[in-house]
Amino acid sequence: MNTHEARLDDLRKELKARGLDGFVIPISDEHMSEYVGAYAQRLEWLTGFGGSAGTAVVLTDPALVPSAAMFVDGRYTLQVREQVDGRLYAYESVPQTSPAAWLARHAPAEARIGYDAWLHGSRWAQGLEQALAARGAALVAVDGNPVDAVWHDQPVPSDAPALVHPDKYAGQSSEAKRAAVSEWLSERGLDAAVVTALDSIAWLLNIRGTDVSRTPVALSYVIARADGTAELFMAPGKVTEDVRRHLGNAVSIRPRDSFVAALRDLAGKRVAVDPERAVSAIFAELRNAGATIVEERDPTVLPKAIKNPVEQQGHRAAQARDAAAVSRFLHWLAVEAPKGGVTELSAAASLQSFREMDPLLRDLSFDTISGAGPNGASPHYRVSEETNLKLEPNSVYLVDSGGQYLDGTTDITRTVWVGPDAPGPEVKDRFTRVLKGHIALALAVFPQGTVGGQLDVLARLPLWEAGLDYAHGTGHGVGSFLSVHEGPQRIGKPAGGQAGTDQPLMPGMFLSNEPGYYKTGEYGIRIENLVLVEPRAIEGAEGEFYGFETLTHVPIERHLVDVSLLTEAELAWWNAYHARVLEIVAPQLDGPSLAWLEAQCAPL
Repeated sequence: MNTHEARLDDLRKELKARGLDGFVIPISDEHMSEYVGAYAQRLEWLTGFGGSAGTAVVLTDPALVPSAAMFVDGRYTLQVREQVDGRLYAYESVPQTSPAAWLARHAPAEARIGYDAWLHGSRWAQGLEQALAARGAALVAVDGNPVDAVWHDQPVPSDAPALVHPDKYAGQSSEAKRAAVSEWLSERGLDAAVVTALDSIAWLLNIRGTDVSRTPVALSYVIARADGTAELFMAPGKVTEDVRRHLGNAVSIRPRDSFVAALRDLAGKRVAVDPERAVSAIFAELRNAGATIVEERDPTVLPKAIKNPVEQQGHRAAQARDAAAVSRFLHWLAVEAPKGGVTELSAAASLQSFREMDPLLRDLSFDTISGAGPNGASPHYRVSEETNLKLEPNSVYLVDSGGQYLDGTTDITRTVWVGPDAPGPEVKDRFTRVLKGHIALALAVFPQGTVGGQLDVLARLPLWEAGLDYAHGTGHGVGSFLSVHEGPQRIGKPAGGQAGTDQPLMPGMFLSNEPGYYKTGEYGIRIENLVLVEPRAIEGAEGEFYGFETLTHVPIERHLVDVSLLTEAELAWWNAYHARVLEIVAPQLDGPSLAWLEAQCAPL
């Protein structure tokens, strides 16, 4: 019996002892985070799956067929098969199916299916409850997570101190942000808002932390009041004197484990709770206490997404320095990879070392996706000692990476041809179609009120014309020294109810522009820059129109471009983009790296 089989067996014994017929295990924490601390990596511990989005369902009786399933979306179709034992778990694709639909088919009649109400949203729980009811089964909120009961060396939550994020980077004081939330509450006749998303708390209070790898947040909750005051719930050892002085008298600090009692104290109050960001347990506590729950989007979400001028300028500065680091890396790669000694791990380490030359770097913004050849075909591939490949001559290498700088969060993907021979016609065709989609989105002009779902087709059309597509979104929001994936804005297919595709794009929002193409078993292609939504002055325009300012300035692989497929407008974009790259990055380089940059930026 291997490690993950033994863990599954232990979990089933625990479920049986609790009188449960099944249990649902998400990647989540008490804050509905996308990226979670080590203590909350229950799904990876149980199954081996290391992606950032997925869910497992385990039925207690191993004799049932199927008795367990793993649910992932198209980003992880390959990765889940590499990391999760198909003898133990059936592979299921989202949104084609869901844990609720699967359980409605496979749960035993009158089953008791457990879930941790501190890890799931209330709407998710309601949907599963209804699906099970049709089968005569029941959804049961557990008292203590059964995975934790059998995970004997489970890490404890981080006790690292919270950090003050200075106003010179934030661009607005915490007091001003809390005043805006107070006004928002008063306008709606609400007494308080429960703020549970860690990046929302970080933004509202201008604090940061190191509790989640790659995302600078601190484990905490906030209750914001209509009078402009707030309560911060955080483990006492994490609160430094600097943080206390920074927050002032209007923010009271209480132990994190007193949060539930504080929810109960809201009896008789009208309380705003975000159903997309607050877990089911919070709704239950407020409901049982007699509070009036008003479902509203977290009032910090939109202001956080619309970056102020200081944040915008800080991001441009961070991007310029990051571009120099990535350019140095790409020059290094051009010299070293053809020699045959570079691996996915050594390439990622080299890129990190170039970024670490910047004193404002605090972390990477996510684990670097360093995919050689067939590994690049998995969009969210995570390299390990077991999967580490060499960058072979005459192959495609995809590297998606970013940095967390005090003045901005970066995210960039470049696809590189490792020579010495010229690439073949197929890979050049695919790369150029991805490039054409990227340029179409970069050049887009659209009226006020346009949503991300309406722009997605621009990036996909060149691929669609060849009968091709990609199974991930085209663009995600990005934070300001915060989450590399930030809502509510998103560019993607509107089908499937994917959050954010119906959010109007507004000036000040950061997004990624990252179409791709993936050929299973052979290679992956993605070109990603970050962009800023900005107003566009158009003579004679009837109404407000917007476009994108491209923020990322790093050469795009010219050896993979089939120039015959580009229009004059696309060629003009390419040459103007690389002229700007040279303008921004050349002053930061010298010697061979500068000569390399100049060659890469020469007009096509």
